[in-house]
Amino acid sequence: MGLMLRSGLGLDPWDVFHQGLQRTVGLSVGAWVTICGALVLLLWIPMRQLPGVGTVANVLVIGAAMDLTLRVAGSPGPLAARIALMVGAIVLNGLATGLYIGARLGPGPRDGLMTGLHRRTGRSLRLLRTGIELTVLAAGLLLGGTAGVGTVAYALAIGPLAQFFLPWCTVPTAAGSAARVAPGNATQTPT
Repeated sequence: MGLMLRSGLGLDPWDVFHQGLQRTVGLSVGAWVTICGALVLLLWIPMRQLPGVGTVANVLVIGAAMDLTLRVAGSPGPLAARIALMVGAIVLNGLATGLYIGARLGPGPRDGLMTGLHRRTGRSLRLLRTGIELTVLAAGLLLGGTAGVGTVAYALAIGPLAQFFLPWCTVPTAAGSAARVAPGNATQTPT
């Protein structure tokens, strides 16, 4: 997320919102990532969503990691370097999505908002996620956040990248592990 901001080519919708808050109200972008994550968790209460340790870690770690990245990473000058930074950031975010979902320790606040709304309303995940993303993008733009080609690239690439990385990053469940080694199972490894 910090690398995308440094590229200057646009941010994912939530970070357009976080950057808009930073530009309008103050505080760091990472602080707004944390504050908004905590506020989104409050929206879970009426939906009876339960956070996991991964949910809490997401709220506490992501904003701090973003601020640290922004302190360490410089802004590249040439357009080719900025494009490389943006592409690298999107791929790393896809990997990060696979890692935190695959860990099975609780969804991030924004993902839990989407799944909670789905459970309560019966609306499709695609419709809900799109509505949430467009709402925060519009609010972020009104607050002065940066949208651009990176915003479009992120929107088009994050789903396929998460789908690609998820199988590589998912921790097997006990039931899934037992099925692989059960007697007579075709996937049993020879001893």
